[in-house]
Amino acid sequence: MIKPDGVQRNLVGEIIRRFESKGYTLVGLKMMSVSRELAEKHYDVHKERPFFGGLVEFIISAPVVAMVWEGEGVVSTARKIIGATNPINAELGTIRGDYGISIGRNLIHGSDAIETAQREISLWFSEEELIAWEPTLKPWLEE
Repeated sequence: MIKPDGVQRNLVGEIIRRFESKGYTLVGLKMMSVSRELAEKHYDVHKERPFFGGLVEFIISAPVVAMVWEGEGVVSTARKIIGATNPINAELGTIRGDYGISIGRNLIHGSDAIETAQREISLWFSEEELIAWEPTLKPWLEE
């Protein structure tokens, strides 16, 4: 998900380009305002932490772009494309390393495991909003 700061800073196209250039397939995409209820469900694992309220307030403050990407190793590779949670520690060449300002304004959320991705996708997308398709480029990307 491209967070409100990424949308406000006009980085949506750049962020999508990085995943497309890697060869991943976009199967779900929508710009949306996030309800408090959805934000609280999404960040439920942080409910007891002191920063939970700030996370929720930030994610509902402006539109986000929710995305679902497919491809070999997409979860682990996406974490590398995105960079460390704190942009100060993120490598140059990653999204956060190149564009991130602070840990609270780190542009993008990416699932940390396949199980987490499945849970998050079900929160953000209905089955009808996901498009199963095969890019003609696929044979050139995978053995």
